[in-house]
Amino acid sequence: MYQVKQSGRNALRFFDPNMQSVINARAALEDELRAAIKKQQFQLHYQIQVDSSLRPLGAEALVRWIHPERNLVPPNQFIPLAEETGLIVPIGQWVLETACTQLKAWQQDALTRDLILAVNVSAQQFRQADFVAQVQSAVAHHAINPSLLKLELTESMLVNNIEDTIASMIKLKKIGIKFSLDDFGTGYSSLQYLKRLPLNQLKIDQSFVRDINTNGSDQTIVRTIIAMAQSLNLDVIAEGVETQAQQQRLFNKGCTRYQGYLFGKPVPIVQFEEMLTALSDC
Repeated sequence: MYQVKQSGRNALRFFDPNMQSVINARAALEDELRAAIKKQQFQLHYQIQVDSSLRPLGAEALVRWIHPERNLVPPNQFIPLAEETGLIVPIGQWVLETACTQLKAWQQDALTRDLILAVNVSAQQFRQADFVAQVQSAVAHHAINPSLLKLELTESMLVNNIEDTIASMIKLKKIGIKFSLDDFGTGYSSLQYLKRLPLNQLKIDQSFVRDINTNGSDQTIVRTIIAMAQSLNLDVIAEGVETQAQQQRLFNKGCTRYQGYLFGKPVPIVQFEEMLTALSDC
């Protein structure tokens, strides 16, 4: 039944032992994920964001599941399941609180006090009735500068309840929270809504960066996104930058903020701060 539903209905599926094994594995992973939330088996990794002079601007906080037996569980294995089951909401709340704790620690050090920390927010989490209050409470509880917290939203969040989305964003923008539109160019956001959203930044999806030196269509899309951001007075950052050739091409088109393996992989906080220290010594 579930297989038919996932395929779009109006179809037939016959029982196969492999289906049952997949279902059993999914159920087991869900149970382990629920236990992980209770036992706080998660950790934030930080991927640096830099400007064209390689000056650190901040980082994106990315959740990782440190399983007691499986070790590091890849995000693509548990994030989709978390979204399907609604567990992404408590996970997202943990990420927000942990990110605010880190920002508070950074504020005590001259090397890190101006860094902006980006946090991904899922559609389910954002649409919680008390989401705005949760963010306001986290900012107040940890006594952080709200302008150093950046919430990354995806285009898919703009498909439904756009008016409620805009209203919530405006409330958070008033206290200083920044917003970045993640994976820009991969969804179906209306330009009419885009100009109304209180955004600070557009994030060029890595799918357009990967072949930017060989694919004319990707070059055109990137150039258009950058021009659009500039016309709307928004910052623009490219993710998935892995080579100097990609960075140079982006720079030539007007993009001066980057994130990707060329500058650093997502790493635990100790390694991240060691990287910052090394860059400050250069």
